[in-house]
Amino acid sequence: MAKNKSVFICQECGYESTGWLGKCPACSQWSTFVEQVQQGRHSPSPTPSATAKPVSINDIKLDNEERYSTGINEMDRVLGGGIIKGSLILVGGDPGIGKSTLILQICNSIRMSFKILYVSGEESIKQIKLRADRLGVRNSNLLMVSETNFKAIERIIDEEKPGVVIIDSIQTVFNDELTSAPGSVSQVREVTGALVRIGKSCGISIIIVGHVTKEGAIAGPRVLEHMVDTVLYFEGERHLSYRVLRAVKNRFGSTNEIGIFEMHDTGLVEVENPSRVMLTGRTENVPGSVVVSSVEGTRPMLIEIQALVCATGFGMPRRMATGVDYNRITLLMAVLEKRVGMQLSNCDAYVNVVGGLKLDEPACDLGIITAIASSFKNLPVTEGTVLIGEVGLTGEVRPVGQIDKRIMEAARIGFQNCIIPEGNLKMVKQMKGLDSINIKTVENVQQALDVLL
Repeated sequence: MAKNKSVFICQECGYESTGWLGKCPACSQWSTFVEQVQQGRHSPSPTPSATAKPVSINDIKLDNEERYSTGINEMDRVLGGGIIKGSLILVGGDPGIGKSTLILQICNSIRMSFKILYVSGEESIKQIKLRADRLGVRNSNLLMVSETNFKAIERIIDEEKPGVVIIDSIQTVFNDELTSAPGSVSQVREVTGALVRIGKSCGISIIIVGHVTKEGAIAGPRVLEHMVDTVLYFEGERHLSYRVLRAVKNRFGSTNEIGIFEMHDTGLVEVENPSRVMLTGRTENVPGSVVVSSVEGTRPMLIEIQALVCATGFGMPRRMATGVDYNRITLLMAVLEKRVGMQLSNCDAYVNVVGGLKLDEPACDLGIITAIASSFKNLPVTEGTVLIGEVGLTGEVRPVGQIDKRIMEAARIGFQNCIIPEGNLKMVKQMKGLDSINIKTVENVQQALDVLL
């Protein structure tokens, strides 16, 4: 009989070592190694499958994807039209952001005749019932169970034969055949692998909830995200009412789509017109406030960006950014200093995206740089203006994609002016229905600031 041996496994990437290491050589993370005891056993060589034969790609027959709606339009948008039968979906988010609330509302809105099994490893069924009553969940096909042993969960799935299984959360489920603790690399990998096999073989759609680390990534090994079909992140600030559901991986749809919700006492409510909601309460003619047009997937949105520039009281000026990349702010301020001549080296700068959203596309560069210049000069931007454009290091305003959707959204909301790059003029001339909005083109940052301020 083989002896038991101890190995040290990185809890971030799954790298194994015979001894403890302070820094993982694979993922470069510190203090992530945990000792685990592996039981030695002589496992027989696997027998090859008699039915596994290579098939020509031209002979493979495709069946139509069997999708069914979740009953929530914003969720269907992110998933690419609904839940695929037999798919595995991972939902992650900060504690208290509303993951369990969203899952319960999906359970209530699915209008299918099959059973839905909700497995909770963190709460009792009475606690879930209290939340369900508050949210108005009345689906008679929804079955609740509080269990963390995977063998018991597997038995329940085999007996009830549900169409959808929800695991909340994957870090609490364990397989008693393994000696490691729940949430470890080996436990998460084995349990998720077994769920994949169950979902694919039985045609069961499985939704698993995952914890996130303080950096915002899914806790546990990265292999978890590679094994599932779809990875969704539920984002937002806990003190703000808006939540954003974002797909970072989707084998059956686009990864650019987002869904926007608003948290109420009775649960999450879909935001069908995010542009109008994000601009509600905006004050006109205030220095440092601009409106940009951003596109997430197929959805254009108008978002307010605010900037505050003031003289620093310390030797080192302070820079802060919320909702946009800090390094991008530093780069754009350097462009203002070099190409426009603004002396920002002795000023503190604060940039904020209103509503708790995160912008990462370069089409918002012109809006950010204009907001900073507006606050620095204490001059408001022309009322009713939307800014679109990417800014280069030489101060040029470069063209952006999907300019037609951006301009049409601005015209629909009621804006009178739109500043766009000169390179997009050819496409704009081919557009129709722009009589209500005045479009101006600019070639560089200096020209844009002369028009706006």
